[in-house]
Amino acid sequence: MISLSGDAPLVHLVDDEAPVRAALEFLLVSHGLSVVCYADGPALLHRVACGVPLRGCVLLDVRMEPLSGLQVHDALVAQGVQAPVIFLTGHGDIGMAVAALKKGAFDFVEKPFGDTALVECVREALALDAARQASMRSGDARGHALAGLTQRERDVLHRVAAGKLNKVIADELDVSMRTVEVYRARVYAKLQVRSAAELATLLARI
Repeated sequence: MISLSGDAPLVHLVDDEAPVRAALEFLLVSHGLSVVCYADGPALLHRVACGVPLRGCVLLDVRMEPLSGLQVHDALVAQGVQAPVIFLTGHGDIGMAVAALKKGAFDFVEKPFGDTALVECVREALALDAARQASMRSGDARGHALAGLTQRERDVLHRVAAGKLNKVIADELDVSMRTVEVYRARVYAKLQVRSAAELATLLARI
């Protein structure tokens, strides 16, 4: 029984043909992957609408009813879902799949596909989402640290990030260079950065 809590990385498999869905689920599970299946696009979108995050990746057939895979992808994008989407396409669907790639889809696998190629593509998508989740957690922690800086630390932070020298910062804040060095060290430690360039990059990202 697969948990639908949204905490575990899953392959969200969407296909309206039960035999195909069962075969794909068996393939992925046999390679140690966790899978949750949906009989159509609206079932997946209902999960999103209920506020359950999609952790992992989405394996989406192009030709489905009542919503096509492309329509489902458009709806996911509109709702801000960032989980990588892999399309399963027939030969005649490649043009549509390429259009989906331009909208942010991760990849497409053409039918008939090799088992190894599909599994590797899914593993790459799962790895990408895991890296995104880790980056978000790191960003959240640094965002909290940034919010906890004192006003003086913020004064120093923005000037350091702008590339100003300690002497210039000291003159602008009417403090000693030693004081600037102390505040600069505190900011670096709290935000876990090692240089002004890294600090500037962090600020831009946050």
